[in-house]
Amino acid sequence: MFNARFLSFLVFASMTMAAPAVSNSSSSALVESSSVAHTVSVPSSSSSVSSAPSEAQTVTPASDASNYPVWSQDTDDTPEAINGALGNVVAAPDDIQLDQQNPDLLAPPTTDNGLTQNAKWPFALSHNRTPNRLPIATKMASVQMSLEPGAIRELHWHTSAEWSYVLKGTTVVTAVDADGCVYVDAAEEGDLWYFPPGLPHSLQATDDDPDGSEFLLVFDDGTFSEDSTFQLTDWTAHIPKEVLAKNFQMNMSAFDHIPSEELYIFPSTPPPNNEQAPSDPAGTVPNPFTYKLSKASATPLSGGTIKVFDPSVFKVANTIVGALVTWHPTQPEWDYFITGQARMTLFASGAVANTFDYRVRYVPPVYGHYIENTGNTTLKYLELFNSDKVQDISLQQWLALTPPQLVKAHLGVDDAMIAHLNKTKQTVVGPAH
Repeated sequence: MFNARFLSFLVFASMTMAAPAVSNSSSSALVESSSVAHTVSVPSSSSSVSSAPSEAQTVTPASDASNYPVWSQDTDDTPEAINGALGNVVAAPDDIQLDQQNPDLLAPPTTDNGLTQNAKWPFALSHNRTPNRLPIATKMASVQMSLEPGAIRELHWHTSAEWSYVLKGTTVVTAVDADGCVYVDAAEEGDLWYFPPGLPHSLQATDDDPDGSEFLLVFDDGTFSEDSTFQLTDWTAHIPKEVLAKNFQMNMSAFDHIPSEELYIFPSTPPPNNEQAPSDPAGTVPNPFTYKLSKASATPLSGGTIKVFDPSVFKVANTIVGALVTWHPTQPEWDYFITGQARMTLFASGAVANTFDYRVRYVPPVYGHYIENTGNTTLKYLELFNSDKVQDISLQQWLALTPPQLVKAHLGVDDAMIAHLNKTKQTVVGPAH
């Protein structure tokens, strides 16, 4: 949970090379930036070198023009594609509600440039029983599922790992591992579960909440499809009853009522929250498949709080871990916004940067980015990584630990700015005072 209007600013800065002023030269080379080209003379070892010009003499300083969102995402007004002196009215038929929700797409900040792949997706545009379709998300896919009280997501397994965050209500999960060890537990609102690939499991909503249970599912494979899930009833429907009878050492009549096709999700009697696992000669699993994130302590920060979940606290979850807003050196990032309003700018190198507002987003490895709370309420969101470890590189910490003269040569900042830089990583920061 985070305080309103925080900004976690952790983007990876691009560099522009300035041409030094020199005297005697023995050779030369051509150096180009996006807007300036210079012939650079390389002095011989006996030459004297004058001071290099400041970056402001070679590249125009960045504009101070306001780049706050032009309207709030909860506006009732009809937005237009206008940001200051830029843009024009939209004459063609348009989807006003989508425009209202996406101020930074219709009227982007002037710092945006070029095009990245779409990094945002609302579940409202996903077909029922179809995972989140976001082409940029090659490493992870997601599903939002709701079960009425007592409803069962049937016994099944996947070729990819399944990670979940409970959004509402309570879900009883069951599983059996390859050693025959059993696991049963109730995951409440704010809790997690994780099942490795190939592990059979089931999900069932209790009646704690009159609406049942709702949860977010994330899979560590961007090509995941619910249609490729292995369902118990789909399997038994395609096994000859003669084989079933032999396998279970039962008369064929015992299987007279097995379904002829998959059940997928079906109604049943709500289970108790303290559902007990069957007695098992092999015992229970060595490491639980649920994690009580709702009861975990949060680390306070200047702009809010953070809870980190990785194998140090949730041992079985070794392909999907969670943290908050940062720039990541190796793994992709997938985010789900639970409450509040936010925006994120994705920096893709080559002067390409696009800004997106709210809901589900995906950040490819090494792309620089930030998340800003643009509303007047608390922003709460999940940040997931396809990895066994949470790693990030902070822009401020990076600059604070770089020789000051090098930072000043790049950005034209003064000594006061250098002195202000924090050498300790700041994950979530509050408003500037």
